[in-house]
Amino acid sequence: MKTIGVVTSGGDAPGMNAAIRAVVRTAYAKGFQVLGFERGWEGLIKNNFRRLDPRSVGGIIRSGGTILLTSRCPEFKTLDGVRKAAANLAADKVDGLVVIGGDGSFRGALALSRETDVLVVGVPATIDNDVYGTEETIGFDTAVNTCVAEVDKIKDTAISHERVFVVEVMGRKRGFLALAVGLTVGAEVILVPEVAYDKNEVFETVKANAAKGKKSGIIVAAEGIGDTRKLAEEIEENTGAEVRLSIVGYAQRGGSPTARSRLLASLFANEAVNLLAQNIGDRVVGLQKGEITSIDLEDSCKNEKPLNLELLNLAKVLAT
Repeated sequence: MKTIGVVTSGGDAPGMNAAIRAVVRTAYAKGFQVLGFERGWEGLIKNNFRRLDPRSVGGIIRSGGTILLTSRCPEFKTLDGVRKAAANLAADKVDGLVVIGGDGSFRGALALSRETDVLVVGVPATIDNDVYGTEETIGFDTAVNTCVAEVDKIKDTAISHERVFVVEVMGRKRGFLALAVGLTVGAEVILVPEVAYDKNEVFETVKANAAKGKKSGIIVAAEGIGDTRKLAEEIEENTGAEVRLSIVGYAQRGGSPTARSRLLASLFANEAVNLLAQNIGDRVVGLQKGEITSIDLEDSCKNEKPLNLELLNLAKVLAT
């Protein structure tokens, strides 16, 4: 092992820069060189990279986003694109590649690993927290805290105007973020893509809360549950409550990472470099029962991380 490549792929997550920093400094401590490929898989296909050293990553631990940039790359979804990336890695004499991203990035990493001898290790970084093999991903804690801060402010307005707010958070396919946010802000209703919901039950919950004397309320919904604007309108029509929709949006992906996200980034990146130093690839690092560990890359890609539905039941109890 002489040269390690690092790439950030897919949606950005707070803590990616902390992970890049840790990869570079851990690698240099072991005598390796580091190449940072820019704009995700596009950088590997076009062979756009910059050499990274401990000084070039100074100060980035507190910054959101990724200094290596990221983008969607349709070409990498083709075999030809993957083979271009593999050829460039060989030409650059890269021995190991650290892929920082989510489940989509790891599926790309798996495809690449099948076309190259370069050792590939994934570092899970996504606000969706949906990577199989780790209890938590880099950036998830930051996104939860960002949303909680926003919903707490919305709740002040909800109480002042005696309104019900539907708050949409990210999560096209998975509801980890919505569930964590909803539980920790005391939402009366939490809607996630994994669980089909009955609009009539939502209506009845809003009306029952009003009967108890609750003149305001918060409904946290993942974007993947459907048209939240229409839902807000239907709640108002069927309950008599004054309802507003608030979409948190891309603020969830940005901002300075929390201490938790920085810690996971540092620990995950260190483990990734340690695996490569031992000539071990095709792994995804993660957190399991408080320990930093790793699982097979293919297993991570083929399995779906389960949502803890008991937390949904707890949220209902706590919202009564």
